[in-house]
Amino acid sequence: MNYPWGHDKRYNDYSSYIKRTFGERVQKVSVNAGFTCPNRDGTKGEGGCAFCNNSTFNPSYCGSELSILGQIEKGVSFFRPKYQTQQYLAYFQAYSNTYGETKVLLDKYQQALDHPKVQGIILGTRPDCISDDLLDHLVEWQENYYVAIELGAESTLDATLKRVNRGHSFIETIDATQRIAERGIPVGLHLILGLPGEDRQELINHAHVVSKLPINFLKLHQLQIVKGSQFGHIFETSPEYFKLYDCDDFVELVVDFLEVLNPEIVMERFISQAPHDLLIAPKWGLKNFEFVGRVEKRLKERDSWQGKLY
Repeated sequence: MNYPWGHDKRYNDYSSYIKRTFGERVQKVSVNAGFTCPNRDGTKGEGGCAFCNNSTFNPSYCGSELSILGQIEKGVSFFRPKYQTQQYLAYFQAYSNTYGETKVLLDKYQQALDHPKVQGIILGTRPDCISDDLLDHLVEWQENYYVAIELGAESTLDATLKRVNRGHSFIETIDATQRIAERGIPVGLHLILGLPGEDRQELINHAHVVSKLPINFLKLHQLQIVKGSQFGHIFETSPEYFKLYDCDDFVELVVDFLEVLNPEIVMERFISQAPHDLLIAPKWGLKNFEFVGRVEKRLKERDSWQGKLY
């Protein structure tokens, strides 16, 4: 059976999106450009989001002692033995990568694009760090490069965003998403499923809410408690504050979520993987592809697919 996205996989997957867009396999390579966040530098707050230790987002080749080109080359060398002709997208991942003066931002992006195998950039950032001036420049860059933006929405509920010290509202997520989409720039969201205070129905309702937004792709993450975060400190004394999902329950949650999600939205991932030495809980012991396999198996068992109940 072919689904609305044109193949027999039961969800609209990111690897197929990449192949449709580029005509070949293209790999993300992460970059740490030395940015910060407005709720870390005192502009909106200090200490960052309660769930966050940004070290969990950085592959080992993203050392701050390396230049942007140096990080990319080190990342490319990791993949080169297996995929010698492969092209790459520079993924500005750590902290808020659209937070700063436009000229400074563009200079850092250009450093990544100077690598001969880099075909474009993906900018991970916050909804409250998207200026129209920057977007106007990125529109011009689209003539020569692939440009996409990923927004850390994390939740559609303002009460949750306040509880986790996020420092922005969901209205700001809606506004940023619409302004990016209006310029024809691909835009994605990140959601964390399992943040304190949200029940199961509220988690499923996130799918209904984001399905109404003009987004191209979506990343889901299970809540992970990591060392060095505010949640890590709370977990030491009050683990009952959290409702952490075991793997089977989270698979079921993801399938329920997919069933009501707009089938046009590309699913970039279902879970995140904090480094083993930083992860406190939950410890599933699964690689990303193993979790994906369980989701696909459960979709088949339920004869279900993304958007079945949309």
